[in-house]
Amino acid sequence: MTFLRSIVTTGIVAASLLLTTAASAADRAKLEAFMAVTGFDVALDSLRLSAGQAPALLGLSEDSFGSDWTRLADEVFASEGLRADALDILEQTMDDDMLNHAAAFYASDLGQRLVEAENTAHMDDSTESDVAGQDLAAELIASGSPKVEYFQQMSAAIGSIDNSIRAITEVQVRFLMAASAAGLTQSELDEEDLRAILNSRTDEMRDAMLIGSVTNAAHTYRDFSDEDMKAYLDALEEPLMQRVYELMNAVQFQLQIDRFEILAARMVELYPQQDI
Repeated sequence: MTFLRSIVTTGIVAASLLLTTAASAADRAKLEAFMAVTGFDVALDSLRLSAGQAPALLGLSEDSFGSDWTRLADEVFASEGLRADALDILEQTMDDDMLNHAAAFYASDLGQRLVEAENTAHMDDSTESDVAGQDLAAELIASGSPKVEYFQQMSAAIGSIDNSIRAITEVQVRFLMAASAAGLTQSELDEEDLRAILNSRTDEMRDAMLIGSVTNAAHTYRDFSDEDMKAYLDALEEPLMQRVYELMNAVQFQLQIDRFEILAARMVELYPQQDI
């Protein structure tokens, strides 16, 4: 489920979605199998890559927090904890109809090829891949490939760019407010002012994400045919699949906020002697 990370970085839905118990919730064993067959387990693991954004939000680098930074980030974003927390939420929110529909597609031959490609993409945040994606996207655009439109429609099918922007903003606000409370900032932050500053950058973020949605997909799906991508688009536009992605996005969003708040509280352990 590459779009959960690369296009819809941290999806957002109404909070009530995570508080409402599904009428016929799926059991934990089925959910574990679902996470494996769809690649959602690897998508959750990839949240660890986002930890590097935390120091940058404070105007610092990972090196500013010493050699223990990697240890701390690994602890906070531990795979076992992320997957267990996700399962706890999914047990209360995902029903068998949603689970079976998504699992059936991703268990198909095309689905498993997609999962393999997406799992690789989830854990790859290299500059080389970004550059390669840009080149591939440029080639697709120049040749008039239908993939470009498919990628854009796939993005729209599973969560809008605007929802992603709101989610990213919320993660940043919650982290910075937690960092301020932990004493990691020189002065106390005002949440309303902080939101205003971040909201002023939404146009810039939207432009970057529109471009990124195509370049990331161009690299991830470089070995797939036009027909493959059309079939994937059709699958993603199914109403039941959209409900699945809405929930998956919400789970990732909730877990990322939680981990960033924990990270803010614990970063002071590594940087206790100097104000930031």
